[in-house]
Amino acid sequence: MWPAIICGLIIYKLFKCFFYDDDVSDIEASDSTVLFNVADRLQKLFGGKVFVGLRIPDADSASPQSIDIVLVTKRELLVISVKNFSGILTVHGDGTWHSEKPGKHNKVERHPDPVEEVRKQASILESYLEQRGVVLPKGFLTCKVILPNPKLCTIPTSDFPPEVITHEQWKLQKPGTKSVITSWVKSAFLSGKNDMQESGNKNLEFVLSTAPIWDRLELKGNKYALGEFLEFKGKAEDVEALRHIRRSKVGSMIIQKTSMFGLAPSTLQVLYTLRDYRTEGASAPELNEVTVRSNTEIIFQAENGTKIRKFKLSSVCSMHLSA
Repeated sequence: MWPAIICGLIIYKLFKCFFYDDDVSDIEASDSTVLFNVADRLQKLFGGKVFVGLRIPDADSASPQSIDIVLVTKRELLVISVKNFSGILTVHGDGTWHSEKPGKHNKVERHPDPVEEVRKQASILESYLEQRGVVLPKGFLTCKVILPNPKLCTIPTSDFPPEVITHEQWKLQKPGTKSVITSWVKSAFLSGKNDMQESGNKNLEFVLSTAPIWDRLELKGNKYALGEFLEFKGKAEDVEALRHIRRSKVGSMIIQKTSMFGLAPSTLQVLYTLRDYRTEGASAPELNEVTVRSNTEIIFQAENGTKIRKFKLSSVCSMHLSA
C-alpha cells in the first residue's frame, strides 16, 4: 500500500511541476482576461483600432492614469472602462455603486462612480493627445462603462446613466450584425459627428500605439495579465541567457517549441525583438533567440500593485513591455 501512495505522490509532484501553475489558474476569470475579451469583441463588432491597458501621464496627479480600452473609428474615439462586477448592483444617491454578493455574510463592496472615473480618464487622454499634436474634432471623444459579467444583476437598470452598458445590452450585440444596432451603439458610433480626416486618424492611431502601456503577458488558454515585469528567476545559466530581455532594449518576446519529457529537462525557445529607436524607414528590428529551461519563471507585479505573481515560461505565449 505504501509504495502505491509514494508512487502516487511522485506522479502528482511531477504533474504539478510540468503542467500546473497556481498563478495561471488564479487569473482564469481575472479582470485583465475579461478586459481583453471585451476588446476582442469590440474589434469584431465594430472594426477600427483597439488599444488596451494604456497608462496616460496625468500632470495633476503626477502619476499615470490607467485606461482600460480606447476604440478608434472614423467617427469616434471611445474611452471604455470595463467593470467586472458580480452580484447585485445598485446605484446610491451619493453617486457610489454597491455590489452585494448574496450568501452567508452578504458581502457588500462600495465602488466610486465609474462614469465619473471614465469621464476623468477621457479628459486626461484628450490633454495628452493635444500635447502630442493631436487635436480632436468637437464631440469626437466620448466614453462608456461596460458591465460584461453575466453574474451581475443590475437593480434597477433605469438608475444607470446612458454611458453605462449593462450585461443585458452587451450580450445583444452579435459579430457581423452591424446593420442591426441598438440605441446605445448608435449614440456612440453613428451620431453624425464630424469624421476625422484620414491623415489625422492615422496620426491619432500612431500616438496611441506609442503611448505608455502596462506590461502584458499572454498566457496559454487565452488568459492575460497586465502589470509590470520585474525579473526572471531560475537556474543561473537561464537567467544569464535572458539578461538582454529588459524594457530598455526589448519590446516583446514570444515562446515556442517546448520540448517535453526525455532524460534532459524540458526546454523552450524564447524569441525576442530588440527595440529599434531609429527613424521610420530603418531596417526591421533584430530578432534574437535563446533556449532555456521551461520552468524558468517570470516575476510579474499585478496591475493593481497588490500581488507579485510568478509564471513559468511554459505557461506563457508572449510578453510585451512598455518603453
